[in-house]
Amino acid sequence: MSAIHQFVPMLHRDDAVGRHTLRLRDLLEARGIESRIYVEMFDPETGAETRLFPRYADDAQRGDVLLYQFATASAIASWLAERRETLAVNYHNVTPPEYYAAWNNPMARHQLRALHERASLAARTSLALAVSAFNEAELRTAGYARTAVVPPAAIAPTAGAAADAPDSPRTAGAGSRWICVGRVAPNKGIELALMALLVARSHHDPDVTLQVVGRPVVPAYTRALERFAAELGIGEAVTFRGGISDADLVAAMAQSDALIMASRHEGFGVPVIEAMTMGLPVVANAAGALPEVIGDAGVLVDATDPYALAGAAARVATDAALRRTLADAGHQRVQALDLPTAGDRAVDLIAALAR
Repeated sequence: MSAIHQFVPMLHRDDAVGRHTLRLRDLLEARGIESRIYVEMFDPETGAETRLFPRYADDAQRGDVLLYQFATASAIASWLAERRETLAVNYHNVTPPEYYAAWNNPMARHQLRALHERASLAARTSLALAVSAFNEAELRTAGYARTAVVPPAAIAPTAGAAADAPDSPRTAGAGSRWICVGRVAPNKGIELALMALLVARSHHDPDVTLQVVGRPVVPAYTRALERFAAELGIGEAVTFRGGISDADLVAAMAQSDALIMASRHEGFGVPVIEAMTMGLPVVANAAGALPEVIGDAGVLVDATDPYALAGAAARVATDAALRRTLADAGHQRVQALDLPTAGDRAVDLIAALAR
């Protein structure tokens, strides 16, 4: 069979796109299909496993299929548009530029460029995979004719870390513990979680706390969140931990009573899967792909209403019966998504192009 090579702007071992890319590479090679990863920029941790994308011109063989892992703007997009090989796109989501405009104008322009590149590749693409139906709808609107939905092939680091959610809150005898997980970026709506925390401390649990776990993306936004928490009088109740290891993430989730996902725009929501795998109740904004991914395995609210978000989080943190129900539903939802076979499903669709 022809080779199937992947292209990604930068290969990070510890993010969802990077894990997905590496998983597909391993599955392709296990089937005896030659597969290399080409990048625009090297990451020191994965540099030995990648090549700069212009080198593909020297490596190209007749019948190759090129798979672009698309999540941000890159010089790779325009370069692929000029190639003649069969092209597939694996679309992971692009955050709309308006979420960044007030915080970092160059980043907003970068996101706008990504949207233009998404549209420019539509006619050139033989097959576009989306990680959610929400993202697939964006692809269809952008002009992609042949699409399919396959969730990320990355294995959640929390898999097997915990069995069932406890019958009572993990923090019995103390204040409830909320956790937000994901990049600290303006589309994640962390300010909504802060406002809900203020309401919860005033009306439900005066000792409730919040951990914000994730790599800061826009320094101005992170600083504004810290100032906002202080101005609300809840600064001592909020901890910004930044990016942490998989082991530390498992530990943090295991000591939490609710995952709060207040995202205004979300293409999938890997932390939701990680939480459901551990039996950690999820309270999420009914926006983007979150309702699709969560189904009935979490509590969906309008997160722009801090009273609704605070009330839902208070319920899941203290109601043992509800926690058991959500834990059972979460495990069933993870099974229904069938993530262990997602990589094989993606490879099947792409390999069909090579044949």
